[in-house]
Amino acid sequence: MASSEYSASREEMMAARLPLGARDACAKLLIPLNQCRVDSFYLPWKCEDERHAYERCEYHLFLLRMKKMQEIRESQLQPATN
Repeated sequence: MASSEYSASREEMMAARLPLGARDACAKLLIPLNQCRVDSFYLPWKCEDERHAYERCEYHLFLLRMKKMQEIRESQLQPATN
């Protein structure tokens, strides 16, 4: 997954009034999801496609963070050879 494909600009995030915690690589998907929620009065079945796309993106970001953390842990466990 290319993060530039999903990342929104600062101006877009500010205009959408996204909270700081939600301003990540998936913000481009959260903006239309929030707009759909407002337009449909937060009816849960109205924005399923947008919600699933956003949650899938967040899950992939989580997997990338866990993979990076595992790499860091493994590199710290290996003895330094000089």
